[in-house]
Amino acid sequence: MENEKKINVNRGGIGLGGLVFIIFLILKLTGVVSWSWLIVCLPLIISAGLTLLLTLLVFIIAIIVAAVND
Repeated sequence: MENEKKINVNRGGIGLGGLVFIIFLILKLTGVVSWSWLIVCLPLIISAGLTLLLTLLVFIIAIIVAAVND
């Protein structure tokens, strides 16, 4: 047991949506693009929407499985 190695996995970071948002934000603030703020924030909105959709899907599947098992 002395030779066991512990593996520590940290899952964090900015993610793709956050990275694209930061790029769009920098482009907007430096005047390179003249997009509306809605377009600049769209990567965050899409990421939040996909997370919500996935959460709802898992919740619905859990309800169906619980109903079938009863």
